[in-house]
Amino acid sequence: MKAEAAAANATRLLWAGFMAIAASGVGFSIRAGILGQWGEQYGFTQTELGAITGGGLTGFGIIILLSALIADKIGYGKLMVTAFVMHVVSAALTLAAGAAFASGGKPAAFLCLFWGMFLFAVGNGIAEAVVNPLVATLFPKEKTHFLNILHAGWPAGLVVGGLLSTIFTGEALFGWKPLEKPLAWQYQISCFLVPVAAYGLMMLGQHFPKSEASQQGVSYRNMLRELGMLGGGIICLLLGLFFHKDLGLPMTASVAIAGGLWFVLAYVTGFHIGPALLALLLITHAMVGYVELGTDSWIGKITGAIMAKPQYGLMLFVYTSSLMFALRFFAGPIVEKTSPLGLLFASGILGATGLTLLSRADSIAFCVIAATVYACGKTFLWPTMLAVVSEQFPRGGAITIGAIGGVGMLSAGLLGGPGIGFQQDHYASENLKGADQAVFDRYRAMNENEFLGLKTVGLDGAKVGVLADGGKEARRALDVLKQDPKATAEAKANQQSLVTWWDAAETTAEADKKLVTEAGLYGGRMALQITAAVPATMAVLYLLMILYFKTKGGYKAQEVVSKKEEVEMMSGGIEGPAEF
Repeated sequence: MKAEAAAANATRLLWAGFMAIAASGVGFSIRAGILGQWGEQYGFTQTELGAITGGGLTGFGIIILLSALIADKIGYGKLMVTAFVMHVVSAALTLAAGAAFASGGKPAAFLCLFWGMFLFAVGNGIAEAVVNPLVATLFPKEKTHFLNILHAGWPAGLVVGGLLSTIFTGEALFGWKPLEKPLAWQYQISCFLVPVAAYGLMMLGQHFPKSEASQQGVSYRNMLRELGMLGGGIICLLLGLFFHKDLGLPMTASVAIAGGLWFVLAYVTGFHIGPALLALLLITHAMVGYVELGTDSWIGKITGAIMAKPQYGLMLFVYTSSLMFALRFFAGPIVEKTSPLGLLFASGILGATGLTLLSRADSIAFCVIAATVYACGKTFLWPTMLAVVSEQFPRGGAITIGAIGGVGMLSAGLLGGPGIGFQQDHYASENLKGADQAVFDRYRAMNENEFLGLKTVGLDGAKVGVLADGGKEARRALDVLKQDPKATAEAKANQQSLVTWWDAAETTAEADKKLVTEAGLYGGRMALQITAAVPATMAVLYLLMILYFKTKGGYKAQEVVSKKEEVEMMSGGIEGPAEF
């Protein structure tokens, strides 16, 4: 009876975690679809809407890291309750935007939406930091299989949210228009509360176990030692980049703060170097974040341009997400025939092949085939990497598996999205400059873009956007600013300048649009082609890891030793896990 109760508890918590991750995907998709309604209803400009969406992936990564550090101390159950509260409060704040606008105008509505989205990201990050080590603890013999099932919640949420957003916003779906006019955004955003309520109810009355490390009495200090100076150094490098890029701190201050954090970690761990294998896995997962989430930020736009219809890009993204959802339920049988590293090696090859094919696609059919290959490649990367870290470094508890998730998210936000965008800017500008210097001069950005020391002058996104919609949004935004008593003179002048520019550029718009569109398409293709080198590099690293484990007798999951054995290990009495 105890075994049956334990199995039921584990299954229920697995699906609670699935629903928590699905809630993130649903909210993410629906929010993207209602930004336009927020802009029209409350008079927000595109810049203000961008500010509402917040720090995105980088903030997500920071919350994961912070939550992982305290998960074993506070307990998984308490943190999941906190995540649930954050999600509910975020919904309440977001839904209060209408009343806030009625009483306090646009600034009050902005605050409600900004903090609502911020708390939504906090809830997502806390849940992610908990459910990964939780599932690894509940299913210690089948971590790869069940972590993949857990993370099927993300593509499931994207699919459901994407389809609901398309239907509710009244857009035509392949000639079929389900609604004559958009459904009020309040009803749309409330949809994410369905999976939130589901995971909240599924958690009630359930026993949350401690991590494998905590159960065996591994001290908090030794959990940090499992991360070590090497792993901590990689995290601090990304944090330094976050301080500089996202927080706007000077480079010297960013380096000093990141270096100080690294020294504190080193001191706490007794200047323990830590396993080189974990450091290599962290570097590799930074590449996973770059190629998976970073590419996802752009793939719909790029494929939509290739197929000449933005809606087709969205539908292709929904298709690949559906494919990922289905495939993640089959990770276990695949791993039984190979190993987690074998699965990752194959995924790297497929990912590189898919991106290369996408960069050369010239038809809808070609896009679908290439996207299918790419989806098969990226499907297993994220959850299987979590499983490998949990299997090889279980003594790190929530800290090591949280470090992997945090690094992946930080890399996606700091390197993936900006890096792929930089590549598009560079190659689009080079293409347009070669085609017609006058058109390039008309649409070039005023300032250089910089990415990791590289510089390029891209196309002005505002001007390209004005060209795409014939100046409608630019004129609407100007009217909004003129009617806003709190709008600054500078903001009004900048928007007026854009409208004035369009009044002059409109005379050549028809000819310009063809060249600008072709340049953007070329930039997207080149970005995908270059990005394909990332999963190719990952495949090489996975192959090296496979060869390394062959020298050790093959890939085997490590088990957490008891506190007594840990003391003996520290004193050299018994042999501990190998450090690569």
